Amino acid sequence: MGMMRQYELVDRVKSYNPNTDEDLLNRAYVYAMRAHGTQKRASGDPFFAHPLEVAAILTDLKLDDATIVAAVLHDTVEDTAATLEEIENLFGPDIRRLVDGLTKIKKLDLVSKKAAQGENFRKLLLAIVDDIRVLLVKLADRLHNMRTLHFVPPEKRLRIAEETIEIYAPLAGRMGMQELREELEELAFRHIKPEAHATVTKRLEEVTEREGKVIGEIEHDLKEKLAASGIQAEVHGRRKRPYSIWKKMERKSVSFEQLSDIFGFRVIVDRPEDCYRVLGLVHMTWPMVPGRYKDYISTPKQNDYRSIHTTVVGPGHSRVELQIRTDNMDRIAEYGIAAHAHYKDGRPGEPIQLADESRAYQWLRRTVDLLAEGDSPEEFLEHTKLELFHDQVFCFTPKGRLIALPRGATPIDFAYAVHTDVGNSAVGAKINGRIAPLLTELQNGDEVEITRAEGQAPPAAWESLVVTGKARAAIRRATRAAVRRQYAGLGRQILERAFTRAEKAFSDDKLKAALKRLARNTVDDVLAAVGRGEMYSGDVVKAVYPDLEPEKRATSEGRPAAAANSKDWFELGQGDNLKFKLPGEPGADAIPIRGLGRDLPVRFSPQGGAVPGDRIVGILSPGEGVTIYPIQSPALAAFDNEPDRWLDVRWDLDDKAPQRFPARIALKSINEPGSLAQITTIIAEHDGNIDAVQMNRPNPDFTDVTIDLTVWDLKHLSAIISELREKRQISRVERVLG
Repeated sequence: MGMMRQYELVDRVKSYNPNTDEDLLNRAYVYAMRAHGTQKRASGDPFFAHPLEVAAILTDLKLDDATIVAAVLHDTVEDTAATLEEIENLFGPDIRRLVDGLTKIKKLDLVSKKAAQGENFRKLLLAIVDDIRVLLVKLADRLHNMRTLHFVPPEKRLRIAEETIEIYAPLAGRMGMQELREELEELAFRHIKPEAHATVTKRLEEVTEREGKVIGEIEHDLKEKLAASGIQAEVHGRRKRPYSIWKKMERKSVSFEQLSDIFGFRVIVDRPEDCYRVLGLVHMTWPMVPGRYKDYISTPKQNDYRSIHTTVVGPGHSRVELQIRTDNMDRIAEYGIAAHAHYKDGRPGEPIQLADESRAYQWLRRTVDLLAEGDSPEEFLEHTKLELFHDQVFCFTPKGRLIALPRGATPIDFAYAVHTDVGNSAVGAKINGRIAPLLTELQNGDEVEITRAEGQAPPAAWESLVVTGKARAAIRRATRAAVRRQYAGLGRQILERAFTRAEKAFSDDKLKAALKRLARNTVDDVLAAVGRGEMYSGDVVKAVYPDLEPEKRATSEGRPAAAANSKDWFELGQGDNLKFKLPGEPGADAIPIRGLGRDLPVRFSPQGGAVPGDRIVGILSPGEGVTIYPIQSPALAAFDNEPDRWLDVRWDLDDKAPQRFPARIALKSINEPGSLAQITTIIAEHDGNIDAVQMNRPNPDFTDVTIDLTVWDLKHLSAIISELREKRQISRVERVLG
């Protein structure tokens, strides 16, 4: 493709702004061309082609002359002999300001060390907030760079792509510029996860080949139905982008086949009231999918996006997602803040007054106010990435304090947003006065009251279930401390028993005296090390009482019991990778154990299993091998007095061959037709495998159901449980630990 000519650029601007200052555009073109001279880009094209392409992207957004000129000039000060003074003399103060903002941003190498990245991001937003047009040029600049990313050296590509997906794409989305956001994500996805991109694209093509005709049929059907009711509407069918499909597969952990809405349709009408007429007609014609109807016309998103969304079961049983909006809403959905940045009365040379109605711009101002108050840069970046870019929900404390959280947040996130101590001691929640699970997704306007219990530690599993950075960090800190306390407690029990067996007195003071010999700094360190199995209890007894005779131990099954007692650790892996190491035995470094769940040296607790993510222990049974239990399993109480049978085990998973693990859940469901089918469907849709179901009906109203299932890990299991809890037919869901 040749470089864009001077007259082409002018024609593009004229097509939407007949009052354009042609002379200004021409002068900018010539000035930039001369300034860049013979510079080349990585692709070998003349460098000047790049600012022109960026300007062309902005003409698609129908922007004003100053923005187009700034785009043409945006690299001159940084990369050529041009100066800001010269630009001001030739093009005026408004354009100078824009170019200056762009030059500053260009110096920010966003993806660098995290702190620097946060700091740069802050500068980026501060530069933008002076004039939103700086952001528009920057986004167009990034888009052209992404389109030509294959010319950049491979080691730089990934960094640029990550920065695009983490910062620029969400920023475009936050500003309501959907098309731009999607293309940025798409281009970045191709570089960050090439295999995933290729797979999803291939599957999409197969589906389109199979069902492409359906798109045409649905478009035609819809148009006819609407015309028959006297509604003038345009209908466009389109296929979703690979990135949004892949993200949905990741987020909901579903397979490609389970995705319902690969095709989406846009119905564009003249007036807002027509949107509701279309909706009524569509719902009368095809069954709607419950839970998928959203009205962003009555409550617009924060970036001003307005539309009605609904999903119906269309012809041929295919699910069809519809977006219904007016022409004006469509423009704002495509161009976002750029749609507001048009001339008010088309007089060239005047700076644009940004329309007051742009909420996206207000968001930006608010964000920058937050920056001025200044968290640490890393925290700011974490907050921004996690929170500012998702749609927010606004919730209240009982006293009316407003807490803004990202969409998908739970009462746990809410508790940490109020105060770290509130989060750490949270045990329950009331939403709008009703008791609700701590994993409920919060909605706009919810009033949340947190029930607390002091001395409580947050469960480690929360870390993967919360959505705010603040909650995640606090939980990690609290669980580390709690886990250490648990290990120390376990270590103390093991040691007390070991000393009792050796008929010697045990006290912290005696232990303190032996710290040097044990090469540990504090009594707690020793206790935790024993609890973790890093230190064998017998060695501690020996360090405290050096003259003690070592106790004689019987061997079992021809295997040296001494080895089995030295707190061996097991690695639980996949199939043939299962091995446990017996220290001190030549050649016994790794005894392979085949398969899982058969009568083998390693099996899982028959009453409830264990899944990756659980902390686990092994109990050695002479002649039977090892049974694995989650650490919180009540069945372990039976082995309390046999410390030598306890073994520290840890997960050792092979990512290349993922495997399912057994778990058990118990639920109480209301007796009504189809409730069991609904339970099993939810589990199946979430990719859980059901092995066995037991039902017991204590009274005519309720059924107790116990389900043995296999899942990938704790996160997967928690996701299934929280999905089941959402259903009104189910009054209680708990995991069962044998």
